Amino acid sequence: MAHNESLVALNGTQISYIGHDCKDIPDFLGDTYGLFARRLDLSFNQLRFSAVNRKTVSQSISCFKKSLCTNVKSLAGLETFIELEELIVDNNLLGNDLLLPRLPNLHTLTLNKNQLTDIEALLEHLADVTPSLKYLSLLGNEACPNQLVSPDKDEDDYQRYRYFVLHKLPQLKFLDTRKVTIKEVMEAQSRGAFMKVVKPKSEAPPNEAGSESHPLSYTPLPQGSRDAKNHRAHR
Repeated sequence: MAHNESLVALNGTQISYIGHDCKDIPDFLGDTYGLFARRLDLSFNQLRFSAVNRKTVSQSISCFKKSLCTNVKSLAGLETFIELEELIVDNNLLGNDLLLPRLPNLHTLTLNKNQLTDIEALLEHLADVTPSLKYLSLLGNEACPNQLVSPDKDEDDYQRYRYFVLHKLPQLKFLDTRKVTIKEVMEAQSRGAFMKVVKPKSEAPPNEAGSESHPLSYTPLPQGSRDAKNHRAHR
């Protein structure tokens, strides 16, 4: 698929390339906007993972699965967005192979409705490459036991997940749909390590990105972390 620069929505330092079925990040996005973009929205595409040079993500490997070291995968192209503060990649096909470059200024990350199941590996990776992260949303992934997408889960399951996430990423201020409380931080410090979410033994075949078969009422992250069109995790 040929990428067309006219499909990019530009608003100051905010870049949107939404709903164009791209399987990787077009080179022209980084070449054109990488040096000044603060917010990048790549929602409703078909982003998976693509091979990149090992050197590009060498700083990311230490806390990730060693089995990937011989065939490193990543969202190739993000390394050119050196000033990035917000990354929105909702409704894509990103799975446990997700590997980000180091993004020291990134404070907001939404990965809603992808194919993530291994919460521990993901959180350890984010702790390593996104040290400034404050806002995180993982709704619509198996890794996030929210009742909206997992009817067999209850509020206790979701709360345990929150404690585990905060144990791994204690600097978070907002997780999924609500603010992090002082009580949650204290509980995460004392018992969060024992709240690991069990990974499903079997998984149903993944839906295509943007599937409308199960409409979801996500409201991830505070208003200030969403664009002028009030972008949500599922349209």
